[in-house]
Amino acid sequence: MAKYKELDHWSLKAQKEGYPARSVYKLKEIDERFRIFKPAREGSPGQIKILDIGAAPGSWSLYVLRKFGARVFLAAADLSPLSRQYDKGLFDGDNFFFIQGDITLPETREILLGKGPYDVVLSDAAPATSGNRSVDSLRSQALAEEVLYYAETGLAPGGALAVKVFQGGDTVSVLKRVRELFDTGKSYKPEACRSNSFETYYLGLGRK
Repeated sequence: MAKYKELDHWSLKAQKEGYPARSVYKLKEIDERFRIFKPAREGSPGQIKILDIGAAPGSWSLYVLRKFGARVFLAAADLSPLSRQYDKGLFDGDNFFFIQGDITLPETREILLGKGPYDVVLSDAAPATSGNRSVDSLRSQALAEEVLYYAETGLAPGGALAVKVFQGGDTVSVLKRVRELFDTGKSYKPEACRSNSFETYYLGLGRK
């Protein structure tokens, strides 16, 4: 994968608006276009529960916390710590839970799934990249399949999913599985994705 040293429009905008990464605008566009943030659990009107997998440095989590305030419970996980540069105490709130750990480990799964069921599962997670597109696509596929496990076991009926994948190899099998699990499954590439990037997002709407 290419290393981007120069700040582009989206990166500068993120800094100005107080987000650690440009990725926030990918989620914002998905949110505005597909309205994925809807309470799905019975008996929870006006309150939403969300899981953010691969949360570091924290842009997607910050977007959710700023959008919903006290009306959300957000659980998040990543191998790396979150940036505290812009959160202004939001990551210290009672409605936010973060675990720094491996989502594939049974103990991490138990903790995160124990905070559910969720209305939405988000993942902007990316694997360690090698620069070899085929290898990176396979790694991304494996990571997306782990996220699908959380969506399959941790989402309430009617819930939604947004997961990043590097296109290539057999990643279409991930989209096929999304379509099996959800009323609607589609691939979508937000405008904020770099033009030379082969990343896209698979969206699942209406968990069956």
